[in-house]
Amino acid sequence: MRPTKRLIALGLASVLLAACGHKDKDAPLAFVPADTPYVLANLDKLDDDAYEAVIAQANSELPGQVVQMKSVAQDLETKGNVEGARLLRAFAAEFDGKTAEAALKNMGLDVKTGSAFYGLGLSPVARVALADTAAWDAFLGRLEAAYGKKLDAADAGGQAYRHVTLGDTGVQLIIATVGKQAVVSLLPADAAQPMIRQALGADRPDKSLQDDGRLADLAKAKGYKDYVVGQLDLVRLLPLVAAGKDPLFSTFLKHQSAKTGEPIPPLPASCVPEASRIAARVPSISFGYTRLDLHHQEQRVDIALADDITKAFSGLKVELPGLGQDAKDPFDLSIALPMEQLRTFATAQAEAVAAKPFECPAFASMNDSFAKFGSTMQQSAIPPFGDIRGVRIALDSFKPAAAGQQLPSFTGRVLLATRNPAGLLAMGQAMLGGDFKLAGDGKPAPLPQNITAMLGMPGWAAMNGQAIVIGVGEGEDAKLDDMLMGSVGDAGRLSRLHLTGDMYRTWVDVMADKATSYAASMAEAAGADGAPDDQQAQAMAAERSKAQFDAMKAQAARIVRVSGESHMEEKGLVLSGAVEYK
Repeated sequence: MRPTKRLIALGLASVLLAACGHKDKDAPLAFVPADTPYVLANLDKLDDDAYEAVIAQANSELPGQVVQMKSVAQDLETKGNVEGARLLRAFAAEFDGKTAEAALKNMGLDVKTGSAFYGLGLSPVARVALADTAAWDAFLGRLEAAYGKKLDAADAGGQAYRHVTLGDTGVQLIIATVGKQAVVSLLPADAAQPMIRQALGADRPDKSLQDDGRLADLAKAKGYKDYVVGQLDLVRLLPLVAAGKDPLFSTFLKHQSAKTGEPIPPLPASCVPEASRIAARVPSISFGYTRLDLHHQEQRVDIALADDITKAFSGLKVELPGLGQDAKDPFDLSIALPMEQLRTFATAQAEAVAAKPFECPAFASMNDSFAKFGSTMQQSAIPPFGDIRGVRIALDSFKPAAAGQQLPSFTGRVLLATRNPAGLLAMGQAMLGGDFKLAGDGKPAPLPQNITAMLGMPGWAAMNGQAIVIGVGEGEDAKLDDMLMGSVGDAGRLSRLHLTGDMYRTWVDVMADKATSYAASMAEAAGADGAPDDQQAQAMAAERSKAQFDAMKAQAARIVRVSGESHMEEKGLVLSGAVEYK
């Protein structure tokens, strides 16, 4: 049997080696250093459903993005950066009036095959697969024509590239065609050849993320799809910034010094270890899609946290009715606020900082912040605030305030969970005045007439041993018992959210109307005689905000529902969100 076993083992080893050998040595991840402080990349090609979803999302956002780019270009021109304005307008023109798919085709990009955005130190590098290198070169030619001159040509390690220094920033934009990939990077204008070669890929990292497998392991552990996975590694990022030696950050410091005339302040030796101390509390943040198709976008964000933080909340069951069940009302939000546990946690954090204050100037302000935080949380121990466990808000309808009205029109319910409902009621009675009575049997009682008169609609309240709920609007009294009897939170649950498409569109419309009014008033103020120098910039910022909300309105038209939740796990905080589209 031994020869047979050897043959089987040899066969298995051959299969494993062959599988390892099938890694694409020119995939974007093969160029990403394993020690990159941040990365956003595809682990595999997008399937047809995911690609269709990405294109649909881009098409809904493009018109607003084009308006924003044009507004930024106008702002640049106003500030004297005419070349930059021309370049940005040319880039906007590539998308103006086109679908996302048509624009990408004109630029020669193949987002379906793969891409990576990552840090070479702090310097950003983007690598995107090309479907048509000739189309990419033609796109660069159009940008050069708009810029008014050809970009400088250079060579690094046998790899040709184009580059231009961006104004007086001390930063250069590098663009290259590397095989079947487009490479774009921002590097210091005086970047050394080894750094340029690595950014371009002429020199490979000693160990890549593809070799390391960290991103693939992360996706598997968190349930992220291979479409796109991102990670911000604060253990690497914060000390890199605190040391002040990263080439891009050093360039920034030199540029600021030249502008102000002040010398670059020396960085105390305490900065790097204190940056590592902070990073140890929040080591990393990661992101990925858990579902992506034309009708569904489901995402998950994981915030890794120190062990003492997760232990304080991961096993906690907050007795907030409704937190333990799927939200279902048009607007339904539950937030855990376990004041007793929050106060204990905040006090421990404040005491830890007080025992070992930060000395690095960049972090010194945190000493006072933590002291105030701890003091504030101690004051919150005063009843009835110290007894609060959480809040749930459920709206059945919402309309913004009409002209001449101060309050919006809405119907719904608000529940406040507490260890001491009777104490909360007593405070409410003192504030409301009169002889408002409420039994603890969960049965609704009408609100005082002075309150309902102010609201312009009927209202009720109900109370049991764990919460008080108030309902406003016709028929809301019949829904109070269900609110009080809702399932409490399961272990670690911190929040839940649900919005119907109609409710989401209502909120977006309200914000868009306010943005439109603000943009109009800013534009009028900018045109007035004697307007401040920064008035035009404020007007342009307001116009960009309006464009963003206009894009959100276009996207909102497709939405069926939006939902989300958060919970604490053994390794950190998890934030999940889902959008269903028509």
